[in-house]
Amino acid sequence: MDFTDVSLTALRVLRAVAEQGTFTAAAASLGYTQSAVSRQIAAIERGAGTELLERRRDGARLTPAGRVVMRRATVVLDEIAATARELSGLPEQTGTVRLGWVPSAGADLLPHALAALRDSDPGLDVVSREGGTPALVRAVRAGTLDLALLASAPPFRAPDNESPPLTLQTLTERPLRLAVPATHPLARGEYVDVADLRGQRWIAGSSAGEDRLMGVWPGLDERPEIAHTARDWLAKLHLVAAGCGLTTLPASLIRAVPPGVRVLPVRGGPQEQRRLLLAHLPAPPSPAMTRVATALRAAALDTRTPGPSS
Repeated sequence: MDFTDVSLTALRVLRAVAEQGTFTAAAASLGYTQSAVSRQIAAIERGAGTELLERRRDGARLTPAGRVVMRRATVVLDEIAATARELSGLPEQTGTVRLGWVPSAGADLLPHALAALRDSDPGLDVVSREGGTPALVRAVRAGTLDLALLASAPPFRAPDNESPPLTLQTLTERPLRLAVPATHPLARGEYVDVADLRGQRWIAGSSAGEDRLMGVWPGLDERPEIAHTARDWLAKLHLVAAGCGLTTLPASLIRAVPPGVRVLPVRGGPQEQRRLLLAHLPAPPSPAMTRVATALRAAALDTRTPGPSS
């Protein structure tokens, strides 16, 4: 084993594969070819003298040895970033917390918490990025995120089956809502019956697979007609306002609803609750992480009563 010649590029590539879950996605995120990613991974595995990634049909996951290397690599890469920051003359910070968040947390809770932290703890640096729950879980496992805000739906299973389990805290649990054009016949009442959702046109997610149905009311007994796809929640809501279809809406986004949209509960069928979870590795959090977590919990309490629908 000779780890002394491992490059920073190889460490960054390993981090990208751990976060993205596949060599292809890692290559796209870095702007590399897939063969270049494979060469960097082969080089770092030669230096380690063992496999660092488990190649599986559904992607790549860190092996136990890979988790050790990733934990150390994260320290190295963070120190390099801190050195660059210091050389650029930025003021010293009291701590940095890397926070991941699902899109539904970005409209209200996250800005609320960050604004409070800016006032109460100006020396604390929070670096955040948006992602889907599976990608954020991989990043927490890889050690490249300290905290992550995750989405969870019934039956509220653990976000992955890796060991040891992540430490999870429920920040909010709210019912899923329906966003309807204000001119739509369904917008005339105070709620929508689930039976009336048959034959409707939907605005759903833009990903392949199960995520593509995000935006369609769960459990419909028909193949839904998806009229439009959009990744961004605000784009979905503006399409609803334009009369292009219906979409589902986490209650945490009600404050972001544009004019021309009514947000209504749906009656009939099973309860559709949605949770927002705060996740981190099962180790004592740093003081900086604790301060960010406290701000997120306070923001969750302050925003738990949504504003009125349009």
